[in-house]
Amino acid sequence: MKVCIPVSEYRGLDSPVYAHFGSAGCFVLVDTETMKVECLSNRDRHHEHGACSPLKALAGAKPDAVLVGGIGLGALMGLRQAGIAVYRVSSGSVADAIQMFKDGKLEALDAKATCAGGTGRSACHCPH
Repeated sequence: MKVCIPVSEYRGLDSPVYAHFGSAGCFVLVDTETMKVECLSNRDRHHEHGACSPLKALAGAKPDAVLVGGIGLGALMGLRQAGIAVYRVSSGSVADAIQMFKDGKLEALDAKATCAGGTGRSACHCPH
């Protein structure tokens, strides 16, 4: 399974998880079976707030899941429409996030837990 995680600085599996999908510097794409990692530049980093194009941001990569601290409603819906599951991971390294994902300890995100959702920015811990 391929899992994508937004990070502010690429350090392979030691990369720190970044708090928000759309403004991440890059994404770490991890094959959870081989633990092979790949760095993907965020191709949509400088979008207007609320106008993130998640598939453009991922440079055409189509992971099975994205693990994020926070995400906007439009980006969440775009990923879900593409068949990509989205889960919340609050902090730690990419390796920590992958282990929590494998252990089934991450919560799937819904519209209410996004930056524009019913619980607002405080629910997604966005750095805006």
